[in-house]
Amino acid sequence: MNANWMTRLARAEGEPLRPPAFVISLDFELHWGMSDIVTTPEHPYVRHLLGARRAVPAMLDLFRERHIRATWATVGYLFAGDRETLTRFSPARRPHYANPALDNYRLTIGDDEASDPLHYARSLVDLIAQTPGQEIASHTFSHYYCHEAGQTPADFKADLAAAMAIAEHVGHRPRSLILPRNQVDEAYLAPMREAGFRCYRGNPQRAGFPRHQRDATFRRALRLLDSYVDLTGHHGIKWRNLEGNPLDIPASMFLRPRRGVPQLDALRLRRIKNAMRSAARRGEIFHLWWHPHNFGGDTDANLRDLAAIIGYFQSLSIEYGMRSMSMSDVLMRHEQATTAPSTT
Repeated sequence: MNANWMTRLARAEGEPLRPPAFVISLDFELHWGMSDIVTTPEHPYVRHLLGARRAVPAMLDLFRERHIRATWATVGYLFAGDRETLTRFSPARRPHYANPALDNYRLTIGDDEASDPLHYARSLVDLIAQTPGQEIASHTFSHYYCHEAGQTPADFKADLAAAMAIAEHVGHRPRSLILPRNQVDEAYLAPMREAGFRCYRGNPQRAGFPRHQRDATFRRALRLLDSYVDLTGHHGIKWRNLEGNPLDIPASMFLRPRRGVPQLDALRLRRIKNAMRSAARRGEIFHLWWHPHNFGGDTDANLRDLAAIIGYFQSLSIEYGMRSMSMSDVLMRHEQATTAPSTT
């Protein structure tokens, strides 16, 4: 789908190019995103990581049934079907983190997806790509950490080149990028642009989400509490405030998995729905994100919550004209609207 096609579609439907939008992005990483935390095969969270392999097809079924578009930011390693492919596309230049636990190149992995389902996922990438409305995006090649000591912009550039190369090897050219652990740094925007990425998921511009500082306990606590109780607002994104090259499409909220406490789980859903309604009413973007492995435990219950959120979106679509979009959809509509304002 190109921007001109989008313009003709919007005109034919009598719809503005920039309607209220419900955007979903997922950080697809399996063990690569948690290797510093899940350090042994006996770790209890391994069950959640393996559970992601069931959660991904189930989410795709739901998205297909409900006509939901989404962005899947995939760690480059997961595009490989075997060790030979992974080795061939791994960059020669690599980060040297001061904390060696963050270095995914140190890991001992299996030969292929069948023998090592925590570190390969070519079959799941193919399944995502075959599902209508799903965007294959990048989560860097090695789950790269932009804020950690010991790495440089040149290392980052090499990582992104490898991420793009292995994606192209299996037939994809990602336009959207999501940075691991949301470590966004303006000094790294130029390498992103040079690698061919045209948009990325930025951090919310509110308390608890500083752009340039490392994480801290009190900020994490604030974000956790804000997931259940409105402390910082609804976080819709105004179309006119989208800016940057690559384009910054900020997150609105993180979809936390169920905690098994009915009162808390109900508060979490109400918080998200209230924010979605606010964005729909104001003609804004609501950008929800999570990891597939967040649904790896208590998968059915988490899927029911997701279905409830999607059902609420569908009611907002009828009431306010809210539309389901991937990050790439937002990019195309933004570009077309800003170059041809008379079409909005």
